[in-house]
Amino acid sequence: MLRQLFLSFFKIGAFTFGGGYAMIPLIEREVTEKKHWIAKADFGDLLAVAQSSAGPISLNTAVFVGYKIRGFIGALAAVTGLVLPPFLIILLIAAYFPAIRQNSWVDAAFTAMRPAVVALMLWPVVSLAREIHSGLMVVVAIVALGIWGLHCSPIVFLLMGAGAGLLHAHLRKQRKAKP
Repeated sequence: MLRQLFLSFFKIGAFTFGGGYAMIPLIEREVTEKKHWIAKADFGDLLAVAQSSAGPISLNTAVFVGYKIRGFIGALAAVTGLVLPPFLIILLIAAYFPAIRQNSWVDAAFTAMRPAVVALMLWPVVSLAREIHSGLMVVVAIVALGIWGLHCSPIVFLLMGAGAGLLHAHLRKQRKAKP
């Protein structure tokens, strides 16, 4: 299982351009649809925690997936698999890029990748939005307005969301406790 975990994340790390958010749809497909390691609903929860944690979302997601599957050693295998390919690629690019940067083919390839990277970054947003109850879309709009329109810190909204979730769970627990 550790080998499969490492190889799955190695493949994602090797063939994804555009950073952490571009990796999320590939990670989701790999662990929920292909390998069936994690249920789709659980992946949404895991992704929310990964996004609210400090650090790159792709690494956080790899840590949480690996940990859920095989504990600490699984987290280590997933992160190593995810990080090793980009590290090796960057090492090669650093050695040879100055010599080929002015090449029109290289410039054209980087220009052509931009739209694909944007699409890969939008996929997690669309995927998560599909699973949100329509009533919660009002909350999404308010949070977006607060962050972008009013320049409020996202941390405030994360803390408010956590507090609201804890209050909701507490009230639900009290309702179940009543005969």
